[in-house]
Amino acid sequence: KLSIDHFLTHTSGGWENNDSDPMFRQQQMDQHKLIAWTLKNRPLDYPPGEHWAYSNFGFCVLGRVIEKITGKSYADSVQSEVLDLCGISDMRIAGNVLTQKVPNEVVYYGETNDGPYWMNVRRMDSHGGWIATPTDLVKFMMRVDGISKVPDILKPESIKDMTNISVVSPNYARGWSVGRTGNPFHTGSLPGTTTIAVCSRMGLNWAAFCNTRRSRTSMTGDLDRLMWNMVRSVKAWNV
Repeated sequence: KLSIDHFLTHTSGGWENNDSDPMFRQQQMDQHKLIAWTLKNRPLDYPPGEHWAYSNFGFCVLGRVIEKITGKSYADSVQSEVLDLCGISDMRIAGNVLTQKVPNEVVYYGETNDGPYWMNVRRMDSHGGWIATPTDLVKFMMRVDGISKVPDILKPESIKDMTNISVVSPNYARGWSVGRTGNPFHTGSLPGTTTIAVCSRMGLNWAAFCNTRRSRTSMTGDLDRLMWNMVRSVKAWNV
């Protein structure tokens, strides 16, 4: 049987982030119709819990679970239960086209045949649809890292569960990748977007965003190295 933890750890057994990713198909469908269509037409590739594969669709399902439990929209639930507690008021779910750009939102630039304004981003709400600034993201990370001086909004046992790697994957926990040094982090890459966010064990958190990407190079890796070089260039941080 599929469980919440299978979706959190990307071990549901199907719907991975490749050319057949359901989240980039059937653009006219809302989340509920897409979930029904996917369950009918896309059987699992593996039994749940036996194989790791990054699944945007799995986190789309988790967004609907939040709506079912709270009785509110996913965005409203996150705002009241998470973002308000972190002092974040400017994050929101993005629009799909350039004419829906909100004040202070960047313009996204794609590569040839990789335009950023063809996707149903609103439908991607719980797996990549948010507009945020690096400052917003760092504010959030400081409240869930278990190490900074700012009080956390999660219990210590929840933070431990969130950052414990999966049995199936040695590098992924629940919503976070975990590097060899034990630093929870996450990258992001979509047409027009490259991001990196790191909760370092030294007590520093950081995030960096670009409003484009290069599909033929590891732009997320370059961005990650750039940020680590900046952090290491300071001999002593006041943390």
